Amino acid sequence: MSDWPQGWYQNDPGQQGSYQAPGGPQQRPPTVAAAGRAGWPSQPPPTVPRPAGPGLLGRSGRRRRFWGQPGRHGRRIALVAGVVVVVLLAAVAGSYFWLDSKLNRSVALPAFAGSSAGQNWLIVGSDSRKGLTDKQIVALHVGFDLGTSDSDSLMLLHTGTGRPVLISIPRDSYVPIPGHGSNKINAALAFGGPSLLVQTVENVTGLRINHYMGIGFGGLVAVVNQVGGVTICLPTALHDYNSGVNLKAGCQTLNGTQALAFVRDRHSFADEDLQRIQDQRAFLKALLDKATSPGVYLNPLTALPFGSSAASSISVDQGTHLYDLVQAALALRNPLTGTVPIANANYYTNAGDAVQWNSTEALELFNALRNGQTVPPGLLSGTTVG
Repeated sequence: MSDWPQGWYQNDPGQQGSYQAPGGPQQRPPTVAAAGRAGWPSQPPPTVPRPAGPGLLGRSGRRRRFWGQPGRHGRRIALVAGVVVVVLLAAVAGSYFWLDSKLNRSVALPAFAGSSAGQNWLIVGSDSRKGLTDKQIVALHVGFDLGTSDSDSLMLLHTGTGRPVLISIPRDSYVPIPGHGSNKINAALAFGGPSLLVQTVENVTGLRINHYMGIGFGGLVAVVNQVGGVTICLPTALHDYNSGVNLKAGCQTLNGTQALAFVRDRHSFADEDLQRIQDQRAFLKALLDKATSPGVYLNPLTALPFGSSAASSISVDQGTHLYDLVQAALALRNPLTGTVPIANANYYTNAGDAVQWNSTEALELFNALRNGQTVPPGLLSGTTVG
């Protein structure tokens, strides 16, 4: 019996050659045409390979994807990435406006007649105990003086005309205060608040104060704690009952309470307040170095609480926004520093022992800043931690 189906090759006029079926005569193999007539199912036409080009078939027969032709999966990834970017931008913008809205814009700057190059900030640390409980006042060694506030620290930051310049103004500087005769400059804050203090500084320096930033005792403690402490390197140990400072020699990270004690300490030094204002400059730089470091501003768990604490702890002028504070913080990372040139650190006056400026050198210093010029050498001596 034949293994081929009977009759599938019959009546094939295109027969060529023969094939020997098992048990039968030789017959030729069937052709495609013959197979179709004999009942084979019709076959699909042969396919022609697609020309080479983008999307060329690889050896596996699957279409290759190129960067210019992302597939469905690639489009999905691009969509998710786009959504993430939009959400992040919205979060950053929202955080900015939220922090900006928390600023305490309570200071009205007085009118200024004249011109002054660059931007000038008056940075004031007051001895205000506002917001502190009795227990905190005792723990911080700041005393129960709940009357009007004096300026415990006074600094002038000049930016916008080259390297930033940070100048300390001794709180006992003997200067004329509008409407109050001559007195120690820190009394201006008590006499007429920030506005009178700004007017006093403008009158004696000839510089327009563009922005004001003030902070009290409690605010400083809160800001330092929120940023995770500030590192200070001391050449010798400091121990003082009045300020409460108790620090070892060497580099160490100060918490808020320790930081306040450090910037208030003056009894540990022979030149008292003149050394303290140097320590205050050094601490301010260290604080802003920490606050503007990637470990803080790239970490929302640290950046947002710090920003919120700083914004609510400081008082600024009505024209200051968060962007201005960021610019000031960056300028404070590496400024040229010093103290107003002094002629007599123990100048006896009707207001008691005061500080008398070297009027010639002070005028030369402030004229250079007002005109946007480089500070002449020798007028600023830098900062050394006590």
